[in-house]
Amino acid sequence: MKELLLSLGAGLIIGILFKVLKLPLPAPPVLSGILGIVGIYAGGKIMELFLK
Repeated sequence: MKELLLSLGAGLIIGILFKVLKLPLPAPPVLSGILGIVGIYAGGKIMELFLK
């Protein structure tokens, strides 16, 4: 749980910093970015199952 809160906090700080500096956010479009991350995670977990 601590890792989740730390990563969320780091993401918030980076997002705020980029907006203050008027830079584009270092993230893909919302839905496609989330689906990409979920796909990477799911693919890794599926391969773990096959490799066992």
